[in-house]
Amino acid sequence: MINFAANGVCADRFSPVREAFEANFNEGKELGARFTLVVDGETVVDLWGGHMDRAKSRPFAADTLTPVFSSTKAVASLMIARLVEQDRLSYGQTVASVWPEFAQAGKDAVTIEQLLSHQAGLSGFPEQMDPTLWYDPPAIAAKLAAMAPIWPVGAASGYHPTTIGYMTGEIFRRVDGRSMGTALREDIAGPLGLDIWLGLPDSEHGRVADLQRPSALPKFGDLNEAVKAAFMTPWATASGKSADEWRRIEIPSANMHATAEGLARLMSALAGDGALDGRMILSPRGVAEATRQRIRGRDLVLPFEISWGAGFMRNEPNFFYGPTAEAFGHSGWGGSCVFADPQRGVAGAYVMNKQGADLIGDPRAVRLIEAAYAAL
Repeated sequence: MINFAANGVCADRFSPVREAFEANFNEGKELGARFTLVVDGETVVDLWGGHMDRAKSRPFAADTLTPVFSSTKAVASLMIARLVEQDRLSYGQTVASVWPEFAQAGKDAVTIEQLLSHQAGLSGFPEQMDPTLWYDPPAIAAKLAAMAPIWPVGAASGYHPTTIGYMTGEIFRRVDGRSMGTALREDIAGPLGLDIWLGLPDSEHGRVADLQRPSALPKFGDLNEAVKAAFMTPWATASGKSADEWRRIEIPSANMHATAEGLARLMSALAGDGALDGRMILSPRGVAEATRQRIRGRDLVLPFEISWGAGFMRNEPNFFYGPTAEAFGHSGWGGSCVFADPQRGVAGAYVMNKQGADLIGDPRAVRLIEAAYAAL
């Protein structure tokens, strides 16, 4: 047992959150981590500590960036929701109306909201491919546009761990004219000083925490064709190039780098009146439309019953993001998560560099969130 003391701030009433954060370290469950909680627009908890490298030679600092993997999807869903709120896109229109090539192989009727809620049948590539192709987003987008769905569109959700980012990125670019990462930086992160990056400039690479991979494999459940395509093939994830090249590209499903503070502040707008420091992010009406249920049931890829909004994971029935059914968010490989709860005015984010094997609902994050709600 070590005696770990966290850095940062924690309001007195949330001292159980500090205790939970420090317990995760004292029990050997963390290398480096940060947890930020915002209530009614005020940052009440912002704790960090540990190390950003496996050799434990560099402290995990307030400016340390962490890869958040699929927690990226919450921000990508927000960026699409902003297009909808601006009347530049509709959830009910077809993907092909924006991206004509997507109509191939019987996908002409697939809607934006079906794609965002993982119903499009494109969880991965069943046929062998060069894994370096993932570093070429236009090539992956073209490959997905030509692909036939693995299961009937709309019959079920089947989590698209990586492919959905290339598709939402392509949709965003065709509507807005900019890449999603550029728009995020120019419209939100830059003006508001949020340390959130989709496509990381070389100047920021030195701040990125090293990852300690999980010691066990995730439990995927039934290894059906959708699961195999999503996770189990040698080409299911990018390989063959450097980590720097991975960080530079934009994959709006998997490779965002951020601080918990930046993510929690962004999500706090969705838990409040829609504005952050006077800048409108997404109105409560837009949040409600983005997060209403599109499909609920046993997911074909993740071994859970999941209620999906338009890209957001709804809290019910798993309650990974506190006790409020209407809360929503997303989790990332290894344990990260972001969430917002408009009913209670709460938002938060957890990032770390020692990865766990839980696909969603990492016990470290759940422990912190439960302590936070108990203190409200």
